[in-house]
Amino acid sequence: MSARGGLHKLKQRLTTKSLRSQLLARSLFIIAALLILIGGLQYTFMRDFLYRNQAEAMMSELRNMPRDLFGGGWSMGDLPGKTHKESDWNHEDNTTHGNTSGDGTQMPGTVPSYDGNNGSRPDNPVFFMLDKSMAIIDIDGAYTDVTASRGIASPRLTDAQYDEVREQMGHQREVQYRVATSADGTEQLLVFTNTSPGSNAILQLGQKTAPLKDVLIRQVSIFAGLSLLALIGGILLFLPILRRTLRPLNRMVETVARIDAGSLNERFPAVQGQLEIDRLAESFNGMLERLALSFEAEREAKEQMRRFIADASHELRTPLTSIHGFIEVLLRGAADRREQLYPALNSMHGESTRIKKLVEDLLTLAKLDRAPQLHLSEVRFDRLMEEMEPHLHMLAGDREVRFHLDKNILVKCDADKIKQVVLNLFHNAVQHTDASNGVIEVSVHTKNGQVACSIRDNGVGIAEEHVAHVFDRFYRSDTSRTRKQGGAGLGLAISQSLVEAHEGTISVESELGVGSTFTFTLPLLDSGK
Repeated sequence: MSARGGLHKLKQRLTTKSLRSQLLARSLFIIAALLILIGGLQYTFMRDFLYRNQAEAMMSELRNMPRDLFGGGWSMGDLPGKTHKESDWNHEDNTTHGNTSGDGTQMPGTVPSYDGNNGSRPDNPVFFMLDKSMAIIDIDGAYTDVTASRGIASPRLTDAQYDEVREQMGHQREVQYRVATSADGTEQLLVFTNTSPGSNAILQLGQKTAPLKDVLIRQVSIFAGLSLLALIGGILLFLPILRRTLRPLNRMVETVARIDAGSLNERFPAVQGQLEIDRLAESFNGMLERLALSFEAEREAKEQMRRFIADASHELRTPLTSIHGFIEVLLRGAADRREQLYPALNSMHGESTRIKKLVEDLLTLAKLDRAPQLHLSEVRFDRLMEEMEPHLHMLAGDREVRFHLDKNILVKCDADKIKQVVLNLFHNAVQHTDASNGVIEVSVHTKNGQVACSIRDNGVGIAEEHVAHVFDRFYRSDTSRTRKQGGAGLGLAISQSLVEAHEGTISVESELGVGSTFTFTLPLLDSGK
């Protein structure tokens, strides 16, 4: 069972497209392609190198041959018929000087020279190397295969190719060679030279390319073997290096596996010695930070929504319970008694008004949360406050109201919405100051490119632990902020939403027993007008 499991795991590793296997396969493919390319280039350049060196050696042999071996030169101009074979060069009488053995047979490796002037044989023999072929091509195209009788056929080119050879010999100083196949299928390396200075007749010397190809094949085989060993050694060295290189990435995978919604505080090491991995770690850490903030915001939103629903239900239940109680009283007979009917109706009217106001505030907050609709226009803020001054005095009752307004303050806002903010803040100050000794100060001034409107009272103040929550919906700091004195606790939340919709800010400063100061700011459009 374990062996089967091991085979399954090995198969899975082979079939899995892991980064390590992909890097290894692609690296080996690139190295193998480079080695094949290098081997092909080596074969091509080395073949040209060997052929050229051999051609130079053969040309050196031709140049070192005495020019009078054929009776004053190698020209075929005086040969009868101009198409002679090697048999024409052998005279019937083999009693030449140095060409016969003691019994009169021809010595191997020697061919009697031919005198083109009188058809007789010169005394000097011509020695040919046994592994080479030789042919003479006259300017008129007459071709003589000198070594055919010894079984070494010399390749014959076309007339056009011989003309090209003549042209190259006249213009190029480097040794020119050609590779051609003889009639017996043997591939040979050919070099050419003139039979005599100034002559257009060609002497062609050839040698088999098989020995040179054997050298090439040996060299390429050695290179292929060394390349194979290099690939095997590269694999053995590359695997541990690759494993070590991918270790930071594997650690990141393990860290990601440990992360869930309950452990978003996990972070990757920022410095692991690899630039790409470090950048990936920074990206992951940033993503985890955003996810943590998102989950925290979601939890806060859910908690806020839970409190909101509970507070809204509580605020609605109280007046509904009151209305329900009055209705029961009326149904029990109070409707027939005038002295009980009208007080009950008045109370029911007040509770329904309260419900209506609560529902309107909730709808206002819903609209502000979704997409606040503002009708912006250029407004003189000091004149806006002057228009509201009589209304504010009326709301204050017997309380003292003081105004400190800077002049010529121009802002771009929705005038009705800003009036609602001022009324909410002023009404909040009225609720928490003494009816006879209360003092409320309203000031408007500019600062740092903004207009600031502050409403200060000398009321009971707010405890420090409650200051951060005064703008929360349905929030009441203490028992002094009861329903008898205040509303549902939505006025400050609505004011905050309206100010932020104008790209402004709202804040509060308070001290118990001294009073509170609510301040909101708006961007200043212009001044000095």
